[in-house]
Amino acid sequence: MEYEIKIQNTPNPNALKFIMNVPVIASGNATFKSASERESTPLAARLFDLTGVTEVFFFDNYITVTQDGSADWDTLEGQIKKTISQNFDNHDPDITLDNKPSVATPKTDNEDINKINEILDRTVRPYLQMDGGDLQVLALENNALKISYQGACGSCPSATMGTMRAVENILRNEFNPEITVQIG
Repeated sequence: MEYEIKIQNTPNPNALKFIMNVPVIASGNATFKSASERESTPLAARLFDLTGVTEVFFFDNYITVTQDGSADWDTLEGQIKKTISQNFDNHDPDITLDNKPSVATPKTDNEDINKINEILDRTVRPYLQMDGGDLQVLALENNALKISYQGACGSCPSATMGTMRAVENILRNEFNPEITVQIG
């Protein structure tokens, strides 16, 4: 099969989004930040073999690749596209991490976190995902919500302040006026 790969800039100057004409992941998302995480997915491993790649994010039909800022995008972009094309035939979109299917917003026993995830799914995540990223809710303790940014959002300057404040304002309006949001 011939794979179509379109390249899209993201708000993060160190991340590009590679949009495929086929699914990259069957459900949820997967973020790879280290050598040990990438071993379960050979396509991610091959992308990490490229000089400067610091994070690989799979969602729906795209792959967001983040680099450390030292690589020349004109060169790296072609290498990434070639690596995806050469390795996609052996890629399995049914990715599991730590023996669990990858999911964007897992249901928990905590009703508050489930409600927060529902609000974020409806309000913020679609915009982050359009930009090649996402966010994960890590914990809620004493009205302090800890989140982690994924994909292009992970090292984006606007994510740490602008987006985080927007998330906090939405959750104060729709969930709890006392909530604070911090990167965990």
